[in-house]
Amino acid sequence: MKLRKAVRLLRWWSFKSEIMNAVNFFSKEKKEQIKAAVKEAELNTSGEIRVHLDNHCREDVLDRAAWWFGRLDMHKTEKRNGVLFYLAVRDRKFAILGDAGINAVTPEDFWDHIKEKMAGRFSEGDFSGGLEEGILMAGEALKEHFQYQEGDVNELSDEISFGGDLK
Repeated sequence: MKLRKAVRLLRWWSFKSEIMNAVNFFSKEKKEQIKAAVKEAELNTSGEIRVHLDNHCREDVLDRAAWWFGRLDMHKTEKRNGVLFYLAVRDRKFAILGDAGINAVTPEDFWDHIKEKMAGRFSEGDFSGGLEEGILMAGEALKEHFQYQEGDVNELSDEISFGGDLK
């Protein structure tokens, strides 16, 4: 009886520690800096930027990012100009996904360019700096094509979201 209880507790602890991994990937200060980068990037645009962290991505990273894009209702922005920065921290995968509105007005390799810049910073261990740089680069493109209009409303949360495959 005690052994079963210990095994259940061990499974719970293992599950719990992995949940904490994605949530604690960035310090509180780094999370605030990332959120500030999102706010700065959105300052002069009607575009929307979100950041989502998972522990694992066991499928194609773009497919998983697209699933979260829908789950976070990012496709519901008025001008279809949302951008998702998706990171699977334990599997070291990431993707940038733009909605139809922004993809229609940016070059085909636009996201690849930002992804390369971020990957360079990530390879140096500067995950928050790489993410911030990517967010600000996306913000510049959004500003160019989707200028801020008076009365513009922040349609999506600027908070980092967490979840996904936590096994």
